[in-house]
Amino acid sequence: MRRGAACVLAVLLLAVAPPAALAVRQRTTLEDVQQQVMCVTCQIPLQEAESPAANQERTFIQTLVDQGKTMAQIKHQLVLSYGVGVLAMPPANGFDVTVYVVPIAAVAAAVLLALFLLPRWRRRRAPPAALTAAPLSAADAARLDADLARFEG
Repeated sequence: MRRGAACVLAVLLLAVAPPAALAVRQRTTLEDVQQQVMCVTCQIPLQEAESPAANQERTFIQTLVDQGKTMAQIKHQLVLSYGVGVLAMPPANGFDVTVYVVPIAAVAAAVLLALFLLPRWRRRRAPPAALTAAPLSAADAARLDADLARFEG
């Protein structure tokens, strides 16, 4: 009887455990945020910046981390305080989408252009001159044989 109750209890715990595990939130750290934001004064990644403004920004971020804010909430607060320039990667909406779309479109256009032009360039290429040369005359052949005999001997 006790074994059956223990098995039922174990099954119930296993059924409840995965949702509870998913509810646990990964805590954001200062190091995580520093990798994704810029020093607004130095215009370099915050993790590399060494200035009073960078230290002030780190203090602000640490305050938000201590309050238990998520990465998205911290970034939102940074944008409100410092502007969009604080983000290392611009948001993927509005005009900022061009940062992501233009390089991909340029590479795709280059590949399509190469696929279109390469067959044309290969067809236009003339055969090498050595393959189309006229045969030697009898006099030239005799002279060539004489020169070769002189160099061999």
